[in-house]
Amino acid sequence: MPAVPRASCPRSGGRDARQRAGGDAGATQTSEEPLLKAIAIPYNRAHHRFAVFAASATFLLIVAGALVTSNDAGLSVPDWPTSFGSLYKIPRLVGGVKFEHTHRMIAQFVGFLSIILAAWTGRADPRRWMKWLGVTALGLVIAQGILGGLTVLFYLPPAISSAHAALAQTFFCVVVLIALFTGRNWLEEIPQVEIRHDQNDAPRPLFTLSLLSVFVLYVQLVLGAMFRHHGLSWWPHVLNAATVAIVLAWTSIRALLRYSGIDSVRRPAITVLALMIAQLYLGFVAFLTRVAWGHDAVQPELPMVISTVAHVAVGALLLATTAVLAVEVWRHSPVSVREHIPGRERKAVAA
Repeated sequence: MPAVPRASCPRSGGRDARQRAGGDAGATQTSEEPLLKAIAIPYNRAHHRFAVFAASATFLLIVAGALVTSNDAGLSVPDWPTSFGSLYKIPRLVGGVKFEHTHRMIAQFVGFLSIILAAWTGRADPRRWMKWLGVTALGLVIAQGILGGLTVLFYLPPAISSAHAALAQTFFCVVVLIALFTGRNWLEEIPQVEIRHDQNDAPRPLFTLSLLSVFVLYVQLVLGAMFRHHGLSWWPHVLNAATVAIVLAWTSIRALLRYSGIDSVRRPAITVLALMIAQLYLGFVAFLTRVAWGHDAVQPELPMVISTVAHVAVGALLLATTAVLAVEVWRHSPVSVREHIPGRERKAVAA
């Protein structure tokens, strides 16, 4: 049976592109260096570090939002966009006000970072799709702020509050991907991509599975948000957790087996497995403290707050890491080649 030749992929490249070992044993490596040089993008360390900082600030914002919900502090500041009638004065940070107003201040800071990130990306990054990704991030954070205000003005309706929570993690994923796409590894690593000449090959089944992982995890996020905001019972969230665990484990294990020699796939796959195990444990603890033990509590108790906030935070990291895994699997996935490339004959090497 002929072995499949492997080649560098023209989807990405860098000025000092380096080829890393990976993929199936016995596969041959070829280089598309002229094409890679034609689309080379220099690494901008300042831009990348700012994107990482914006992603970190967004994660802090998600934690702050979880603290607001877990402490039932959503209406501690009863007006919006002002706080107790003022746009700039800081109220006394007591009781639930310290959670809600701190959340608003972090949100304003993240919005400011998003404006800078979108402008910087549009100016410094020559990739058109990256410019649009920066604009998308800015649009999401604006929509997120509007939804946050509507939750206050309409007294925490479950649908709007849940959309607010889901959109926050969507924005987090987009900023994490911007940080990934501006990183040195993405710009300078040559992907190890199989070039298949058999027209009957299945089109990237592992990539499809990784997209399914993102989808079921996002459904789980929405179900969890609906439960936390009193729009749904707990059992759909718990039942779907089993589906999420099976799909994520299947995806990660297949990615590890298929791309064991490629660090950019192996690392997120291992991280997804670790975060999934931690999330299942935190979900169980949150269920005990919130549903089994704390359903009659007059106010949220500390174990309930800690477990639910940690559950939300790890869930955000899990969703973002699964998105990164899907992107990396796509980047290193098999490509069916049917058209003739003038001046370059590709022949399979006999096994």
